[in-house]
Amino acid sequence: MPGRGRGGGGGRGGGRGGNGGVPAPPPGGPRQQPTRVGAPDWNRDPQVGFDPDVARAAREQGGPRQSWRDRMPERPAWSRTGGGGGGGRRGPLAHWSWPKRIGAVLAVIVLLFVGFGIYLDTQMTRVDALPEYEGSASSGTNWLIIGSDSRAGIDDAAAQQLSTGEVDGSRTDTMMLVHVGGFGGQTSLTSLPRDSILSIPGHGRGRLNSAYGIGGPKLLVQTIEQNADIEIDHYAEIGFEGFAGMVDAIGGVNMCLDEAIDDPKAGIDLPAGCQDLDGPNALGFVRTRAFPNADLQRIQNQRKFLSALISEASSPTVLLNPFRIVPFANSAIATLTVDDGTHVWNLASLGFAMRSLSGGSGVTSTVPIDLSTSVSGGVVWNKQKSAQYFDAIREDETIPQDLITGG
Repeated sequence: MPGRGRGGGGGRGGGRGGNGGVPAPPPGGPRQQPTRVGAPDWNRDPQVGFDPDVARAAREQGGPRQSWRDRMPERPAWSRTGGGGGGGRRGPLAHWSWPKRIGAVLAVIVLLFVGFGIYLDTQMTRVDALPEYEGSASSGTNWLIIGSDSRAGIDDAAAQQLSTGEVDGSRTDTMMLVHVGGFGGQTSLTSLPRDSILSIPGHGRGRLNSAYGIGGPKLLVQTIEQNADIEIDHYAEIGFEGFAGMVDAIGGVNMCLDEAIDDPKAGIDLPAGCQDLDGPNALGFVRTRAFPNADLQRIQNQRKFLSALISEASSPTVLLNPFRIVPFANSAIATLTVDDGTHVWNLASLGFAMRSLSGGSGVTSTVPIDLSTSVSGGVVWNKQKSAQYFDAIREDETIPQDLITGG
Protein backbone atom coordinates (compact mmCIF):
# COMPACT_ATOMS: atom_id res chain seq x y z
CA MET A 1 0.00 0.00 0.00
CA PRO A 2 1.38 3.26 -0.91
CA GLY A 3 2.24 5.56 1.95
CA ARG A 4 0.27 8.67 2.85
CA GLY A 5 3.25 10.92 2.79
CA ARG A 6 3.77 13.52 0.15
CA GLY A 7 6.98 11.92 -1.07
CA GLY A 8 5.52 8.45 -1.42
CA GLY A 9 7.50 6.99 1.48
CA GLY A 10 6.01 4.64 4.02
CA GLY A 11 4.56 5.52 7.40
CA ARG A 12 5.16 8.83 9.10
CA GLY A 13 8.61 9.10 7.75
CA GLY A 14 7.44 9.44 4.24
CA GLY A 15 6.87 13.09 4.23
CA ARG A 16 9.03 15.68 2.71
CA GLY A 17 12.08 13.80 1.63
CA GLY A 18 10.60 10.44 0.78
CA ASN A 19 13.96 8.95 1.73
CA GLY A 20 13.20 6.53 4.49
CA GLY A 21 12.28 9.32 6.94
CA VAL A 22 15.61 11.10 6.65
CA PRO A 23 15.34 14.55 5.09
CA ALA A 24 17.59 15.09 2.13
CA PRO A 25 20.31 17.66 2.55
CA PRO A 26 19.78 20.89 0.73
CA PRO A 27 21.72 21.49 -2.44
CA GLY A 28 25.23 22.66 -1.81
CA GLY A 29 25.60 20.86 1.51
CA PRO A 30 24.17 21.42 5.04
CA ARG A 31 22.99 24.95 5.81
CA GLN A 32 25.24 26.71 8.29
CA GLN A 33 23.62 28.67 11.14
CA PRO A 34 24.63 32.33 11.12
CA THR A 35 27.04 33.28 13.86
CA ARG A 36 26.40 36.46 15.87
CA VAL A 37 29.13 39.03 15.68
CA GLY A 38 31.25 38.81 18.78
CA ALA A 39 29.55 35.63 20.05
CA PRO A 40 31.91 32.94 21.39
CA ASP A 41 32.24 29.66 19.48
CA TRP A 42 31.26 27.21 22.21
CA ASN A 43 32.36 24.12 20.17
CA ARG A 44 35.74 25.39 19.06
CA ASP A 45 37.02 27.83 21.63
CA PRO A 46 38.27 26.04 24.77
CA GLN A 47 38.52 29.38 26.61
CA VAL A 48 34.78 29.73 26.97
CA GLY A 49 34.48 26.79 29.33
CA PHE A 50 32.88 24.07 27.09
CA ASP A 51 34.75 20.73 26.80
CA PRO A 52 33.41 18.48 23.96
CA ASP A 53 35.00 15.32 25.43
CA VAL A 54 33.36 15.92 28.80
CA ALA A 55 30.00 16.56 27.13
CA ARG A 56 30.26 13.36 24.99
CA ALA A 57 31.20 11.19 27.98
CA ALA A 58 28.28 12.61 29.96
CA ARG A 59 25.82 11.72 27.18
CA GLU A 60 27.17 8.16 26.81
CA GLN A 61 26.88 7.55 30.58
CA GLY A 62 23.43 9.09 30.77
CA GLY A 63 24.65 11.96 32.96
CA PRO A 64 23.38 15.53 32.89
CA ARG A 65 24.25 17.61 29.90
CA GLN A 66 26.25 20.81 30.29
CA SER A 67 23.86 23.72 30.47
CA TRP A 68 24.53 27.11 28.93
CA ARG A 69 25.34 28.42 32.38
CA ASP A 70 28.19 25.90 32.63
CA ARG A 71 29.53 27.11 29.32
CA MET A 72 29.74 30.79 30.42
CA PRO A 73 33.23 31.98 31.35
CA GLU A 74 33.71 33.17 34.92
CA ARG A 75 33.39 36.93 35.26
CA PRO A 76 36.33 38.84 36.70
CA ALA A 77 36.09 39.84 40.37
CA TRP A 78 35.72 43.56 39.66
CA SER A 79 32.52 42.97 37.66
CA ARG A 80 30.90 41.27 40.66
CA THR A 81 31.54 44.19 43.01
CA GLY A 82 30.10 47.00 40.97
CA GLY A 83 33.38 48.22 39.50
CA GLY A 84 34.38 48.66 35.89
CA GLY A 85 32.04 49.61 33.14
CA GLY A 86 28.70 48.97 34.83
CA GLY A 87 26.35 46.05 34.84
CA GLY A 88 27.81 44.54 37.99
CA ARG A 89 26.25 44.60 41.42
CA ARG A 90 26.46 47.88 43.32
CA GLY A 91 28.56 48.42 46.44
CA PRO A 92 27.30 48.06 50.04
CA LEU A 93 26.18 51.72 50.34
CA ALA A 94 23.63 51.14 47.57
CA HIS A 95 21.72 48.78 49.84
CA TRP A 96 21.39 51.35 52.67
CA SER A 97 17.92 52.63 53.35
CA TRP A 98 17.24 56.36 53.22
CA PRO A 99 17.11 56.66 57.04
CA LYS A 100 20.59 55.15 57.22
CA ARG A 101 21.90 57.51 54.56
CA ILE A 102 20.41 60.54 56.30
CA GLY A 103 21.82 59.33 59.61
CA ALA A 104 25.28 59.01 58.07
CA VAL A 105 25.12 62.56 56.70
CA LEU A 106 23.97 63.91 60.06
CA ALA A 107 26.77 62.05 61.82
CA VAL A 108 29.32 63.69 59.53
CA ILE A 109 27.80 67.13 60.18
CA VAL A 110 27.91 66.56 63.94
CA LEU A 111 31.55 65.48 63.76
CA LEU A 112 32.44 68.60 61.77
CA PHE A 113 30.55 70.79 64.24
CA VAL A 114 32.26 69.19 67.24
CA GLY A 115 35.64 69.47 65.57
CA PHE A 116 35.10 73.16 64.83
CA GLY A 117 34.04 73.73 68.45
CA ILE A 118 37.18 72.05 69.75
CA TYR A 119 39.29 74.19 67.42
CA LEU A 120 37.62 77.39 68.66
CA ASP A 121 38.13 76.31 72.26
CA THR A 122 41.87 76.04 71.71
CA GLN A 123 41.98 79.57 70.23
CA MET A 124 40.44 81.40 73.19
CA THR A 125 42.54 83.61 75.43
CA ARG A 126 42.23 82.70 79.10
CA VAL A 127 43.14 84.60 82.26
CA ASP A 128 43.02 83.96 85.97
CA ALA A 129 39.90 86.05 86.61
CA LEU A 130 38.00 84.31 89.42
CA PRO A 131 39.23 84.82 92.99
CA GLU A 132 38.45 82.52 95.88
CA TYR A 133 34.88 83.32 96.86
CA GLU A 134 34.06 83.38 100.56
CA GLY A 135 30.53 84.74 100.44
CA SER A 136 27.13 83.09 100.32
CA ALA A 137 26.69 80.29 97.80
CA SER A 138 24.62 81.21 94.75
CA SER A 139 22.12 79.12 92.81
CA GLY A 140 22.11 79.04 89.03
CA THR A 141 25.04 80.36 87.00
CA ASN A 142 26.37 83.93 87.04
CA TRP A 143 28.39 85.50 84.23
CA LEU A 144 30.25 88.79 84.28
CA ILE A 145 30.38 90.11 80.70
CA ILE A 146 32.78 92.95 79.99
CA GLY A 147 32.98 95.15 76.92
CA SER A 148 36.56 96.38 76.82
CA ASP A 149 37.73 99.47 74.97
CA SER A 150 41.11 97.85 74.38
CA ARG A 151 42.72 98.92 71.09
CA ALA A 152 45.00 95.88 71.03
CA GLY A 153 45.20 94.40 67.54
CA ILE A 154 43.49 97.38 65.87
CA ASP A 155 45.51 99.21 63.23
CA ASP A 156 45.14 102.92 62.47
CA ALA A 157 42.67 102.36 59.62
CA ALA A 158 40.41 100.16 61.76
CA ALA A 159 40.64 102.56 64.70
CA GLN A 160 39.53 105.42 62.46
CA GLN A 161 36.67 103.39 61.00
CA LEU A 162 35.47 102.30 64.44
CA SER A 163 36.04 105.75 66.02
CA THR A 164 37.84 104.19 68.97
CA GLY A 165 39.94 107.22 69.82
CA GLU A 166 43.55 107.09 70.94
CA VAL A 167 43.30 105.82 74.50
CA ASP A 168 46.19 103.55 75.47
CA GLY A 169 45.76 100.36 77.45
CA SER A 170 42.43 98.75 78.24
CA ARG A 171 39.39 99.90 80.21
CA THR A 172 35.98 98.43 80.94
CA ASP A 173 33.48 100.26 78.80
CA THR A 174 30.52 97.97 79.53
CA MET A 175 29.75 95.69 82.48
CA MET A 176 26.81 93.30 82.67
CA LEU A 177 25.85 90.54 85.06
CA VAL A 178 23.98 87.66 83.41
CA HIS A 179 22.20 85.18 85.65
CA VAL A 180 21.09 81.89 84.10
CA GLY A 181 18.62 80.20 86.40
CA GLY A 182 18.51 76.51 87.11
CA PHE A 183 15.91 74.21 85.56
CA GLY A 184 12.94 76.45 84.80
CA GLY A 185 14.62 79.41 86.50
CA GLN A 186 14.69 82.99 85.30
CA THR A 187 17.40 84.48 83.07
CA SER A 188 18.31 88.08 83.83
CA LEU A 189 20.66 90.68 82.38
CA THR A 190 21.72 93.40 84.81
CA SER A 191 23.71 96.44 83.76
CA LEU A 192 26.33 97.65 86.22
CA PRO A 193 27.14 101.33 85.58
CA ARG A 194 30.87 101.72 85.17
CA ASP A 195 30.74 104.90 87.26
CA SER A 196 29.16 103.12 90.25
CA ILE A 197 30.82 104.26 93.47
CA LEU A 198 31.67 101.10 95.41
CA SER A 199 34.13 99.73 97.93
CA ILE A 200 37.15 98.29 96.09
CA PRO A 201 38.91 95.60 98.18
CA GLY A 202 42.19 97.00 99.48
CA HIS A 203 41.74 100.36 97.75
CA GLY A 204 38.91 102.19 99.52
CA ARG A 205 35.94 103.60 97.59
CA GLY A 206 36.10 104.39 93.91
CA ARG A 207 34.44 103.92 90.56
CA LEU A 208 33.73 100.36 89.53
CA ASN A 209 35.70 100.54 86.29
CA SER A 210 38.79 101.71 88.18
CA ALA A 211 38.98 98.27 89.82
CA TYR A 212 39.84 96.82 86.41
CA GLY A 213 42.56 99.40 85.87
CA ILE A 214 44.05 98.72 89.31
CA GLY A 215 43.95 94.93 89.50
CA GLY A 216 42.63 93.62 86.20
CA PRO A 217 39.74 91.16 85.82
CA LYS A 218 40.38 89.46 89.15
CA LEU A 219 39.97 92.62 91.25
CA LEU A 220 36.93 93.65 89.20
CA VAL A 221 35.24 90.30 89.86
CA GLN A 222 36.13 90.47 93.54
CA THR A 223 34.70 94.01 93.81
CA ILE A 224 31.35 92.97 92.33
CA GLU A 225 31.17 89.78 94.39
CA GLN A 226 31.71 91.62 97.67
CA ASN A 227 29.33 94.51 96.93
CA ALA A 228 26.55 92.32 95.50
CA ASP A 229 27.16 89.31 97.77
CA ILE A 230 26.92 86.85 94.89
CA GLU A 231 29.41 84.42 93.37
CA ILE A 232 30.49 84.91 89.77
CA ASP A 233 31.05 81.61 87.95
CA HIS A 234 32.30 82.80 84.55
CA TYR A 235 34.08 85.82 83.13
CA ALA A 236 34.01 86.92 79.47
CA GLU A 237 35.55 90.03 77.92
CA ILE A 238 35.42 91.14 74.30
CA GLY A 239 37.12 94.05 72.56
CA PHE A 240 35.98 96.58 69.97
CA GLU A 241 37.18 94.84 66.82
CA GLY A 242 35.61 91.51 67.72
CA PHE A 243 32.29 93.14 68.50
CA ALA A 244 32.12 94.91 65.13
CA GLY A 245 33.22 91.76 63.30
CA MET A 246 30.49 89.69 64.96
CA VAL A 247 27.83 92.12 63.79
CA ASP A 248 29.12 92.22 60.21
CA ALA A 249 29.42 88.41 60.08
CA ILE A 250 25.68 87.92 60.55
CA GLY A 251 24.71 90.68 58.14
CA GLY A 252 23.94 93.39 60.71
CA VAL A 253 21.41 93.72 63.51
CA ASN A 254 18.05 95.43 63.17
CA MET A 255 17.37 98.17 65.73
CA CYS A 256 14.49 100.61 66.09
CA LEU A 257 15.47 104.06 67.38
CA ASP A 258 12.94 106.38 68.99
CA GLU A 259 14.98 109.42 67.96
CA ALA A 260 17.91 110.25 65.72
CA ILE A 261 21.44 110.01 67.16
CA ASP A 262 24.23 112.22 65.85
CA ASP A 263 27.46 111.71 67.77
CA PRO A 264 30.72 112.53 65.95
CA LYS A 265 32.75 111.17 68.88
CA ALA A 266 31.14 107.75 68.47
CA GLY A 267 31.27 108.05 64.69
CA ILE A 268 27.53 107.67 64.08
CA ASP A 269 24.73 109.67 62.49
CA LEU A 270 21.65 107.46 62.73
CA PRO A 271 18.11 108.50 61.74
CA ALA A 272 15.07 107.65 63.83
CA GLY A 273 13.18 104.47 62.97
CA CYS A 274 14.05 100.83 62.31
CA GLN A 275 17.27 100.05 60.46
CA ASP A 276 20.02 97.45 60.13
CA LEU A 277 23.21 98.49 61.90
CA ASP A 278 26.54 97.25 60.54
CA GLY A 279 29.60 96.70 62.72
CA PRO A 280 30.92 100.29 63.03
CA ASN A 281 27.43 101.78 63.51
CA ALA A 282 26.53 99.12 66.06
CA LEU A 283 29.70 99.83 68.02
CA GLY A 284 28.97 103.55 67.95
CA PHE A 285 25.41 102.92 69.11
CA VAL A 286 26.44 100.99 72.23
CA ARG A 287 29.21 103.50 73.05
CA THR A 288 27.49 106.84 72.51
CA ARG A 289 26.72 108.99 75.54
CA ALA A 290 25.00 111.79 73.63
CA PHE A 291 21.98 111.77 75.94
CA PRO A 292 20.81 113.97 78.83
CA ASN A 293 21.27 111.09 81.29
CA ALA A 294 24.47 109.97 79.54
CA ASP A 295 25.61 106.64 81.00
CA LEU A 296 22.20 105.36 82.13
CA GLN A 297 20.69 105.72 78.65
CA ARG A 298 23.80 104.20 77.14
CA ILE A 299 23.61 101.02 79.22
CA GLN A 300 19.93 100.71 78.34
CA ASN A 301 20.92 100.80 74.66
CA GLN A 302 23.61 98.22 75.33
CA ARG A 303 21.16 95.76 76.88
CA LYS A 304 18.71 96.30 74.05
CA PHE A 305 21.34 95.73 71.40
CA LEU A 306 22.90 92.70 73.09
CA SER A 307 19.50 91.00 73.28
CA ALA A 308 18.94 91.65 69.57
CA LEU A 309 22.43 90.41 68.69
CA ILE A 310 22.01 87.15 70.62
CA SER A 311 18.58 86.57 69.10
CA GLU A 312 19.92 87.06 65.57
CA ALA A 313 23.08 85.02 66.10
CA SER A 314 21.15 82.04 67.51
CA SER A 315 18.54 82.01 64.75
CA PRO A 316 18.46 79.07 62.27
CA THR A 317 19.41 81.41 59.40
CA VAL A 318 22.78 81.95 61.11
CA LEU A 319 23.37 78.66 62.93
CA LEU A 320 22.66 76.56 59.81
CA ASN A 321 24.61 78.83 57.47
CA PRO A 322 28.35 78.09 57.59
CA PHE A 323 29.09 81.31 55.70
CA ARG A 324 27.69 83.25 58.66
CA ILE A 325 28.26 81.19 61.78
CA VAL A 326 31.95 80.49 61.01
CA PRO A 327 32.94 84.19 60.54
CA PHE A 328 30.79 85.10 63.55
CA ALA A 329 32.53 82.56 65.77
CA ASN A 330 35.98 83.47 64.47
CA SER A 331 35.37 87.19 65.12
CA ALA A 332 34.17 86.48 68.65
CA ILE A 333 37.03 84.15 69.53
CA ALA A 334 39.69 86.45 68.05
CA THR A 335 39.21 89.12 70.74
CA LEU A 336 37.50 87.10 73.47
CA THR A 337 39.11 86.63 76.87
CA VAL A 338 37.58 84.22 79.38
CA ASP A 339 38.44 82.71 82.74
CA ASP A 340 40.36 79.45 83.00
CA GLY A 341 37.26 77.31 83.46
CA THR A 342 35.17 78.62 80.56
CA HIS A 343 34.89 76.70 77.30
CA VAL A 344 33.06 77.02 74.00
CA TRP A 345 30.18 74.86 75.19
CA ASN A 346 29.69 77.16 78.19
CA LEU A 347 29.43 80.14 75.84
CA ALA A 348 26.97 78.27 73.61
CA SER A 349 24.81 77.48 76.63
CA LEU A 350 24.91 81.15 77.65
CA GLY A 351 23.85 82.26 74.18
CA PHE A 352 20.83 79.98 74.07
CA ALA A 353 19.79 80.99 77.59
CA MET A 354 19.94 84.67 76.64
CA ARG A 355 17.46 84.13 73.81
CA SER A 356 14.73 84.41 76.44
CA LEU A 357 15.71 88.06 76.97
CA SER A 358 14.47 89.03 73.52
CA GLY A 359 11.51 86.68 73.82
CA GLY A 360 10.12 88.51 76.83
CA SER A 361 10.45 85.72 79.39
CA GLY A 362 13.73 87.06 80.79
CA VAL A 363 14.50 90.24 82.71
CA THR A 364 16.70 93.15 81.65
CA SER A 365 17.38 95.86 84.19
CA THR A 366 19.91 98.17 85.75
CA VAL A 367 20.97 97.63 89.32
CA PRO A 368 18.72 99.86 91.52
CA ILE A 369 20.26 103.34 91.80
CA ASP A 370 19.88 105.82 94.67
CA LEU A 371 18.78 108.92 92.76
CA SER A 372 18.62 110.98 95.97
CA THR A 373 22.37 110.70 96.49
CA SER A 374 24.44 112.89 94.21
CA VAL A 375 28.09 112.08 93.58
CA SER A 376 30.10 114.11 91.11
CA GLY A 377 30.61 111.98 88.02
CA GLY A 378 29.30 108.81 89.64
CA VAL A 379 26.21 106.90 90.77
CA VAL A 380 25.40 105.14 94.02
CA TRP A 381 23.48 101.88 94.35
CA ASN A 382 20.29 101.95 96.41
CA LYS A 383 21.46 99.96 99.41
CA GLN A 384 18.13 98.37 100.35
CA LYS A 385 16.75 97.73 96.87
CA SER A 386 20.03 96.50 95.42
CA ALA A 387 20.34 94.04 98.32
CA GLN A 388 16.84 92.67 97.58
CA TYR A 389 17.65 92.56 93.88
CA PHE A 390 20.81 90.50 94.32
CA ASP A 391 19.14 88.31 96.97
CA ALA A 392 16.66 87.18 94.30
CA ILE A 393 19.51 86.38 91.92
CA ARG A 394 21.50 84.52 94.56
CA GLU A 395 18.49 82.39 95.53
CA ASP A 396 17.52 81.87 91.87
CA GLU A 397 14.14 83.47 92.42
CA THR A 398 12.05 85.80 90.28
CA ILE A 399 13.21 89.40 90.59
CA PRO A 400 10.41 91.57 92.06
CA GLN A 401 8.85 93.81 89.45
CA ASP A 402 9.25 96.96 91.55
CA LEU A 403 13.03 96.48 91.54
CA ILE A 404 13.33 96.34 87.76
CA THR A 405 14.39 99.61 86.17
CA GLY A 406 14.86 100.46 82.52
CA GLY A 407 17.61 103.00 82.99
